[in-house]
Amino acid sequence: MADWFASWFNTKYYHMLYGNRNEHEAKDFIDKLVDVIDVNPDSYLLDLCCGKGRHSRYLNEKGFSVKGVDLSDQSIEFAKQFENETLNFEIHDMRDQMAGVSFDVVLNLFTSFGYFENQDDNQKVISSVNSYLKKGGIFVIDFLNVKKVIDSLPVNETKSCESIDFKINKTLENGFIIKTIEFTDGDDYNYQEKVAALEFDFFEKALENEGFEITDVYGSYDLDSFDVTKSDRLIIKATKK
Repeated sequence: MADWFASWFNTKYYHMLYGNRNEHEAKDFIDKLVDVIDVNPDSYLLDLCCGKGRHSRYLNEKGFSVKGVDLSDQSIEFAKQFENETLNFEIHDMRDQMAGVSFDVVLNLFTSFGYFENQDDNQKVISSVNSYLKKGGIFVIDFLNVKKVIDSLPVNETKSCESIDFKINKTLENGFIIKTIEFTDGDDYNYQEKVAALEFDFFEKALENEGFEITDVYGSYDLDSFDVTKSDRLIIKATKK
């Protein structure tokens, strides 16, 4: 049976459900992030789990050389139409190392972490990043604030997109935040998103084990200070020692 992310992310319905992501907010976040990580103009950036490449494309527009990677072949196929001499995309499993390439900055954005049943795989991701990030390089993880999400559970809502009613249920089960998505489009469909309920302590230890030092922690896309009870996001900036 395929991992949930391998099947769900490769459907048109995933992009339909999340099609209203605010492009202006995304660009504003990237602008702020580039400022705080103080990226040199000649830096080589990796957008790890890039989806259709909206962050990669904007970073490239800002003048950076960027590689975007994702497991979804359909997302990468879409992103490839935007390739140029300093922007390229390829299919890649974030648990795997990449030979013959090194980066100054690695970005893992929009809760693209914690997908795996085996918790060792989460550590493997960080180990892989360590293998291709230059010494002194920056690793940014943008994750949800698990405590705030759990405090709001359970959640039941219906979201209508392009004449389809997506019925969404969120629960906490066995250390995972489970989002069940049901809808009808001719046939009945049922998908799940399953993200490990990882809190700051996990990231602190996992990053330290791979030779990273956390230098900043933010709680929103405006890069406000992190507050475990109030913040919507957990955004970690770490440096490879």
